[in-house]
Amino acid sequence: CIRDSLSPAAPPPAAPPQPPLPPPRRTAGRFLGWLRSNAVHVVAAASLALAGIFLVQYGIERGLIPPGLRVLAALALGAALIGSGEWIRRRWGDAPESPAAYLPSTFSGAGIVSMAAGIVAARGLYGLIGPGQAFAGLVAVSALAILLGWLHGPLLAAVGLVGAAAAPFIVGGSSQDIGWLYGYFALLAAVGLSVDTLRRWAWVSVLATVLAAGGGYLAFTAGAPAAGLMALLAGLVPMTVAIPARGLVPDHAGPSLAEARLSHGAAGRTSFPVRLAAVTAAAAAAAIVLLPAPDPGTTMVALLLLAGLAVLLALWTIRAPGIADIAAFPAAGFLAVLLNEGWNAGPLWRDWSGSAIVLRPPETAPPATAGVIVALAACVTLAAAWRSFADARLRLPFATAAAVFAPAALVVLETLWAPSLVLGPYPWALHAAALAALMTLLAERFARADGPDRRRAAHATLSALSLIALALMLVLSAAALTVALAVLVVVAAALDRAFRLPEMGWFIQAGVLALGYRLTVDPGLAWAVDAPVGQVVLAFGGAVAGMVAARATLAPLDRRAPAVILESGAAGAAALLANVLLMRAISSALGDDATASHWSFGLNAVPWLVVMLVQLWRDRQAGIMRIVRRLVAIGAALLGGGFLAAAVTLGNPLSGGLFGDDRVLGPPVLDTLAAAYALPGLLLAAAAWRLPGLGRVLRPFLAAAGAALLLLYAGLQIRRFWRGDDLSVPGVTQPELYTYTVALLVLGGLLLYQALARRSVTLRRLAMAVIALTVAKVFLIDVSGLSGLTRVFSFLALGLSLAGLAWLNRWAAGRQEGEAAPADPEGQA
Repeated sequence: CIRDSLSPAAPPPAAPPQPPLPPPRRTAGRFLGWLRSNAVHVVAAASLALAGIFLVQYGIERGLIPPGLRVLAALALGAALIGSGEWIRRRWGDAPESPAAYLPSTFSGAGIVSMAAGIVAARGLYGLIGPGQAFAGLVAVSALAILLGWLHGPLLAAVGLVGAAAAPFIVGGSSQDIGWLYGYFALLAAVGLSVDTLRRWAWVSVLATVLAAGGGYLAFTAGAPAAGLMALLAGLVPMTVAIPARGLVPDHAGPSLAEARLSHGAAGRTSFPVRLAAVTAAAAAAAIVLLPAPDPGTTMVALLLLAGLAVLLALWTIRAPGIADIAAFPAAGFLAVLLNEGWNAGPLWRDWSGSAIVLRPPETAPPATAGVIVALAACVTLAAAWRSFADARLRLPFATAAAVFAPAALVVLETLWAPSLVLGPYPWALHAAALAALMTLLAERFARADGPDRRRAAHATLSALSLIALALMLVLSAAALTVALAVLVVVAAALDRAFRLPEMGWFIQAGVLALGYRLTVDPGLAWAVDAPVGQVVLAFGGAVAGMVAARATLAPLDRRAPAVILESGAAGAAALLANVLLMRAISSALGDDATASHWSFGLNAVPWLVVMLVQLWRDRQAGIMRIVRRLVAIGAALLGGGFLAAAVTLGNPLSGGLFGDDRVLGPPVLDTLAAAYALPGLLLAAAAWRLPGLGRVLRPFLAAAGAALLLLYAGLQIRRFWRGDDLSVPGVTQPELYTYTVALLVLGGLLLYQALARRSVTLRRLAMAVIALTVAKVFLIDVSGLSGLTRVFSFLALGLSLAGLAWLNRWAAGRQEGEAAPADPEGQA
């Protein structure tokens, strides 16, 4: 049945060409101007109407006449006023130029109010008639008002509507059941809209709709049930769609409000029926969302009404391009109710949470709340899918809505309602799997109907993949889920390659981000440190293998953004795996107490530095993700920089470590100093050397940070050579000082050699700065500890070294100047 219902429907017959839209009517301004000119008639009508109402009230206060006669007196007064108005109209007319202008409307309108007040009193005050009889009487009075409005003009319609809306509140009473007033105000709206559809008085429709909604709200504040007000507001939407259009099948001509805003820059080009229906749908959905629900049943009523409205408007407006987009208002309201309930702990959410597995008695079935909500969302998705098949003009927007709506509702439930705690992970995962099957069916139907244009199928496929990922997330273990997400990324790449679906790139990028989140945060590195090594290798290795396979699958296609994401993600995951394995090996050999040591801080910095560099690599691609990538890079840089700062300061072995004893472990060179300082230093230096797109500020900064860490590593290695594993022993020996001097000289020489090899003036100046620092160290620090022949040979070696380096510097400078001479445009050095 679903398959047949989703088959492409025959296109609707072409609508006859619509005449050009007239300029927008300033109905509000015209009404206010008329009101200023005819205020006397309005006051007279109100006075006459109040006379009939107060006649009933007087009888109540004095007890002069029995209830039945009070009602009959109000009805008789109303009939007399209507008869007087009709006699005046027939005798002198009701045209604006007549001497009796607006008097017939004044008398007849007051009579309509008086008769309505009598019927309301008979039902609400005295209980003389039942609900059916009361509504029959009100229907008769309403029909009379429509007839008189057709004969007399808009004043009578306005007076009748306002008076009928005010009558229940003016008469008052002590009835405990006032929910029937919602039906009364719905009938009032229908009357006003019917008058407008006959005489085309647009402001009468607005007045009737506002009075009905306002009267319903006043009834709600007086104690009427909230569900009834929600039903009234929802009912106003189809009434404002159908009645002004004079047909059960809407045929509102375009443009719609959205099209007018996008194409013409203003909504004034739309017709009044389009604006009325759109504004009513938006206001009704917003009011249902904001209306406080006193119990779970009322919230469920709100969800049912909003989903029903969304389905009705999606299916019903197939021949009305002007209001084709108003189904979005109740659909958005449905999601807003779910969000509001979960975020603010509403009554339905509290009832749902109170049924958690740990709180229910044994062998007790969970409530069906989540299943009903998912079913309602699926109905909206199916309605949008049917509209996509039947409406060629809006096929893609409705297909996108079909692919997004139900998964969005599921995500809201998973995020704020925690269904797994009530249903259990597996039953809740079956809900996601069922929706995934529905999306797969839609993708197949879209692909069969569309031919080479597979955008609709791509959107449904993306939705199905996302739902499968959610279902897997609910039932799989940490390692298995990571591998499953990697497999889904490969599947998305394969679908793109097989069917040329560029939209799969969105899922691939989201999948790589999800994999990165799982590898670093949840379950993240903390899980990787303690979990069995096989599961760790499976999770990290599976992620790397999946991203590499997806990149290879996309190789024949021009998919730049997914390619960069996959390459950088695979490199980052591989680096994280290597770091985790290294940290586990050291922890296994040295124990868990080493987690606050210098090498632990350094190793903890490496993953975040890798994440930062990966995001900087991804930043080459423009798009909306660029800001997100930069924020992620900044956050990773702060975390990595914090760990490095701890390794250099609090965890520095020179200070004895954070907890007093932080000895250097391992063989020389490849020891814990290498893990703490050399590894992150080499990573930053390599990134500054080879990573593209860093900019003029970031590249020197990374190079300087890497060089500083490498220099610290070299200095600490020298100290360990002379002082042993405990670097916090006070004092510096003379051989250690002299070794630092030799190391600085060697560094200066190497920099000078590189300056010559690279013909770099900057490196040559840096080399000379290092040599100058060496000279200052010798004369200010080293000389105080030298004596005898040691002093002689030390300064002799220093002088010869400096002389050789000075000659090399001058020779390099002369060569660079000579090579720069031919670049002169005149051929002169």
